[in-house]
Formats: sequence, C-alpha cells, structure tokens
Amino acid sequence: QIQLVESGGGSVQAGGSLRLSCAASGDTNSRACMGWFRQAPGKEREGLARIDSNGNTISALSIKGRFTISQDKAKNTLYLQMDSLKPEDTGTYYCAAEREPRNIGCRWPPVVYNYRGQGTQVTVSS
Repeated sequence: QIQLVESGGGSVQAGGSLRLSCAASGDTNSRACMGWFRQAPGKEREGLARIDSNGNTISALSIKGRFTISQDKAKNTLYLQMDSLKPEDTGTYYCAAEREPRNIGCRWPPVVYNYRGQGTQVTVSS
C-alpha cells in the first residue's frame, strides 16, 4: 500500500503561485504512477497531471503552461508547481498513486488511481 499526504495549499490572489507537495510512504520501492487531480465545488473531479517512473509527464489542457508536475524520488515526494493561478483553479487538490503496470504505461486520469491523499484546499481570489 501507499500512503499519501498533501501539503502546500492556501489562499492566493489571481496571478499568484503555490507549490503543492505530496509525501509518499509505504510501498515506495515499486515503480509507480503518480498524479494530481482536483475537485471544485459543484463540479466533477478533474485530472490535472501525471508522471511515470521514468519521469514522463502528461498534463491536462486546462493547466498547460501554468502548472508543472515533478517528483523527487530520493524524498518520495511529488510536487505540483502552480503559477498564474485563476479563480477557477479554486478547489481541493488531491495526490494519487498506483503501481505502474508493465508495458502499457500509466492510466489517465489520475483520479482513477488506487491510492489518494486527503486533499489540500486551494483558494484563488480575484
């Protein structure tokens, strides 16, 4: 099993930046797919970005050029750097992970991954 704990959320004005972190523990020695998704009030969950064990990334169109996913394997930590934030980015942000399947790549969106954290709130004011 993999345990995930997010941090770094908060309140910012439009145009500002935040960096979310996700600390992973448990079975972190296996190859893993990791990603971020969010849920805004009254909306469905939205996959944002994912990274595989080789560092290859996929990002949703809604965040391209503004958000960047990265990981520090030595620290077992996943990051989401969020720049040029907009009020519509407001929501609860979740980290997700699952073991990387052989030969077929990581699934999309990360909202379907087997493990997820409790979420961290991001509020962007205009």
